[in-house]
Parts: sequence; C-alpha cells; structure tokens
Amino acid sequence: MRARSVFLAVTGVLALLLTIPTTASAAEGEFSYRYYDEHEEIQVGYLIDPPSGVCIEIPEIADWDVDAFHPRNFTDSTAVVFMDDDCSSDAFFSLRPHGGRGSDRLVLRSVIFS
Repeated sequence: MRARSVFLAVTGVLALLLTIPTTASAAEGEFSYRYYDEHEEIQVGYLIDPPSGVCIEIPEIADWDVDAFHPRNFTDSTAVVFMDDDCSSDAFFSLRPHGGRGSDRLVLRSVIFS
C-alpha cells in the first residue's frame, strides 16, 4: 500500500511539472540596424525582445540581395551578427550587451542572441 502511495505521489508531481508552462528564453531589449529600402532610402529596423539561441534572418531584407548595416545591441544578451541568412558563415562579429555597436561597414543578414 505504501509503495502505491509513493508511486501515485511521484506520478502526480511529474504530471504537474509537465503541465506547467515554461517561458522561452529571450534577450530583453532592442536590437536595431539600418537597411536600404526599394527606393534606396535608409530605413531603421528593430528586433524587440528577440528569442535567444535562435538564428534570426533580418526580415526586411530577407527576400532581396542587400545587406543590413550599422547594428546596435541594446539587449541584455550578446548578439552575434552574420553575413549570411542562416548564421553559419565564418564571417561574424559579436556585439556586447547594453550598447554594443557596429559601424556602417559592418554588414549583416542574420543574428543570434546568447
């Protein structure tokens, strides 16, 4: 009888743990960048509270053959910017949290946050 009670208690705790929703890890803050739009005018794009550990392709330029540039990292995580769409290129640059920035010469197409 005692073994059965322990088994039911452990099973109940496991079921409770599996049903508690978990929050996804995210970098809190804002990551900004510049890009040229279809009229060759400079625009500013933002990623607000981006997910951590996920490669993010810069959405405004995803469908064209242009790059974003001039990134600013005001999140609480390190941002690693890449020159390709899928965060796999050997050409990358890290921007520190809380104010890391790159110049106009630092181009990017994707970013991942730690």
